[in-house]
Amino acid sequence: MSDYPSLEGLRVVLVEPSHPGNIGAVARAMKNMGVSELALVSPVSFPDEKASARASGADDVLANARVVSDLGEAVADCVEVIGASARSRSVTWPILNPRDCGSRALEQRLQGPVALVFGREDNGLSNEELRRCHYHVQVPANPDFSSLNLAMAVQVMLYEVRMQSLFDVSESPAPQWQSTHSPVDDGWDELPATAADMERLLAHLEQTLTTTGFHDPERPRQLMVRMRRLFQRAHPDRMEMNILRGILTSVDKLARSRNRGNHV
Repeated sequence: MSDYPSLEGLRVVLVEPSHPGNIGAVARAMKNMGVSELALVSPVSFPDEKASARASGADDVLANARVVSDLGEAVADCVEVIGASARSRSVTWPILNPRDCGSRALEQRLQGPVALVFGREDNGLSNEELRRCHYHVQVPANPDFSSLNLAMAVQVMLYEVRMQSLFDVSESPAPQWQSTHSPVDDGWDELPATAADMERLLAHLEQTLTTTGFHDPERPRQLMVRMRRLFQRAHPDRMEMNILRGILTSVDKLARSRNRGNHV
């Protein structure tokens, strides 16, 4: 785990969760994302076997969960409190999308604990509880079906925090999580082909296509221009270049053999 940045200082707060299974599922989501601090505000049932069953191995998160009687106690030492809510409100409040929430939480936790607060399964956080939050965060879900399972909502928020931490220059860089599309990107298993490699491939391709009769140099029809565009867009690596040249060589041999047979 030393290769992964720490998310210490981030706290998940569940307000009056009604089903212990949801607590377990949240614990699992937390451990998936490397977050360990859980606070429960007046849970209906905890500890509970159903929570342990749904935790699927995140029992340490449950064992260290702190049970408190009200939201104020759960966030008393926090420098920032962010409440998850899909509810529209009469008074405009600072709102974050999940990506900005991840960045904000990661930044602020360096100053002190940051709480991500989630409300009841049936009706979320009350207006009074939402007013205790510095920011509200909303998942841009389908407006016709926007209600998320509690653990799903926690997973979305913590995923965004984790992604921000993996690419935050203040943390240990994690290049293995960079998107890799082609040999010009870090992490590719072969060196990218050079411009000279490309020219040799295209010359070989034109020769082969001429030999097979597919390409008429007298009437090129921009064939080779389009083939150049195709291969340059693909950014082949050196191994792929060698494979392509090998394929063309095999086609050359077959074409020459057939041409000799036709002239016998």
